[in-house]
Amino acid sequence: MKLFKEESAGWSAIMNETKNPLKSYSLPVAHMMMQMLAWMWSVIFSISLGSFFVFGISSVAHVTIIAGVFITMMAFENADANR
Repeated sequence: MKLFKEESAGWSAIMNETKNPLKSYSLPVAHMMMQMLAWMWSVIFSISLGSFFVFGISSVAHVTIIAGVFITMMAFENADANR
């Protein structure tokens, strides 16, 4: 259980817009920065594995996950504002 809490804290430090270093930016700018970082890490992983095929898979996965997190977060914020 302790490992799950540590992983959760690590995830939150990166993906939670109220806790990560991008919190001072507006939400669209923070989203753009996260997408740019996702592409950067996709390139790094694909180069380290020596395969550009991996880049395609990795970049699509990163963009999909980050976009899903931000879209969900925006939907929740919109629901709270309309409550």
